[in-house]
Amino acid sequence: MRQVNLLPNIITAFGLACGLFVIFKINMVEPGESTYQILYSSALLLLLAAFADVLDGAVARVIHAESEFGFMFDSLADAVSFGIAPSVLMLKNLSLERGTTLSFFAIIGAMLFSLCGVLRLVRFNVKANEAKKNAEAHAAHKKNFTGLPIPAGAMSAVAANLFLASPLAAKICPWSEQTRSIILICVMIILGYLMISRWKFPSVKSLNFRVPSFQLVFVTVIAAIFVLYGILYYFPVMLLISCWGYVILALILSVIRIIAGQKSHTLIDFEPEHEELDE
Repeated sequence: MRQVNLLPNIITAFGLACGLFVIFKINMVEPGESTYQILYSSALLLLLAAFADVLDGAVARVIHAESEFGFMFDSLADAVSFGIAPSVLMLKNLSLERGTTLSFFAIIGAMLFSLCGVLRLVRFNVKANEAKKNAEAHAAHKKNFTGLPIPAGAMSAVAANLFLASPLAAKICPWSEQTRSIILICVMIILGYLMISRWKFPSVKSLNFRVPSFQLVFVTVIAAIFVLYGILYYFPVMLLISCWGYVILALILSVIRIIAGQKSHTLIDFEPEHEELDE
């Protein structure tokens, strides 16, 4: 039984190893000299870490191997893979002269992203422990996230970084290094805010499709073909659309809820929580 219970923690360790490899690999490169290929491979590794983050919890629930150790280990692994790695990737990828105002703000943006990511994890752990004592709160906790989940925030940051460094972006919008740096700094600050905000973001578990099985399979196959084609030939664009599409969709649903005067029962789950004073 002990070997079976180790399985979720092994998956978590694999995701952590992916994040650590990205950090160590990028630190072996001189600042500003990280190539598009390194960013590409780093994005794939962090995407693999995000998949492992989803898989370890699912496996633990299936084999009834949930534990406090696994819960804490998963949070610490997320802090490294999704809280620190994207910030390191951004700083190492930018060719900024030391001591300049722009380099200072780049450090501030990276620090804010990492700090907000850790705060997001702490709040999630506290809310999860509180939800265990209340069945209704537990169901709501699983249905939606309060604040942007840190894996989604990390992949959104990496997606923006990868796209701006891609050859396609150089053809479409040949921005200067300074402009690209400003965009990435703003992206990191915005994502940091969204992670600690009270905005609601939907969980994959809350997606329910009431369509016939044949139609669902057909649509899934067609979608999978387009996704695989996009990953093979337009990975930066595909990653950017997927990650930021999720962020923008959640914000649109929340804004519609607010504009509707909180009368829409359909979007009641996307009503932002009120600010609370945490002691």
